[in-house]
Amino acid sequence: MQSRNSSRAVGRPPEADLVDGRVVASYGQRLVVEDSAGQRHPAFVARRGLRLVCGDRVRWLAEDKAGDRAVVERLPRRSELTRPDSRGRGEVLAANITQLVVVCAPSPEPDPFIIDRYLAAAEVMDVAAAIVCNKADLPDAVAAGLLAEFAALGYPVLPASATTGSGLEALRACLAGHCSILVGQSGVGKSSLLNALVPDAELATAGISRATGEGRHRTTATTLHALPGGGELLDSPGVRDFAPALDDPRLAALGFREIVTAAGECRFANCRHMREPGCAVKAAVECGAIAPRRYESYRRLLRLTEDLQRRG
Repeated sequence: MQSRNSSRAVGRPPEADLVDGRVVASYGQRLVVEDSAGQRHPAFVARRGLRLVCGDRVRWLAEDKAGDRAVVERLPRRSELTRPDSRGRGEVLAANITQLVVVCAPSPEPDPFIIDRYLAAAEVMDVAAAIVCNKADLPDAVAAGLLAEFAALGYPVLPASATTGSGLEALRACLAGHCSILVGQSGVGKSSLLNALVPDAELATAGISRATGEGRHRTTATTLHALPGGGELLDSPGVRDFAPALDDPRLAALGFREIVTAAGECRFANCRHMREPGCAVKAAVECGAIAPRRYESYRRLLRLTEDLQRRG
């Protein structure tokens, strides 16, 4: 439900009339914002064209008789998790995160290319990344082999079980000190992990729904939760597919750390690692130093980004 005040034009107020904080839940024009004391308030977007997501640092009017805070300004973002929208333009999903945590599980069967793309997003954003294998009480050889591949690349791989509680302490330690977002396929148990890590997550989400007038399930929007042991955690909806929105196709190579390492030996500085002569990346694939599957994943992301750029 949209506030009747949400379309009200708000002029530039004096600095003394503004309160700094951040968005901890976003439902289009309706928001929940948190002030510096940790108090959360219902709010609305008060400027036309101002697009806000969970994690955004914002400023709102100190006084509003209607009870809602009128958000009038977004402060610069330190990081953006993006994906292409239906028209190929970049859509921001979350802002100011410092760590991306990809959740997978033996069931549904892990999609390695989705995991690759989330890791590529973290590399391009220059934030930390980790992989959590939930449902670790259900051993699976396919998942184990895939996780070993990512561990060999230097990514932290954490087995865990929201059902039995195993591995949760290691996960808490990984999350401490970070503003992390849980991402991954639908059905891997992100909500179960969130509830295990944040005991009052469901109550907090219900409170947000009441504050915003939205009756949506918690997995239809991103919400920020404080972790009891330190750090913050954003949940996010499950996906069937994902790709980072890249402004330049050449950024695709930056998403694969082993390609970045090998690319320094390519004959040409602008090598795309496709058909160019003297490509050290292709040579590394041929000798087994780079996994063919990961190279194919890079090729798919490069082609997708080039196609989206042509359409744009």
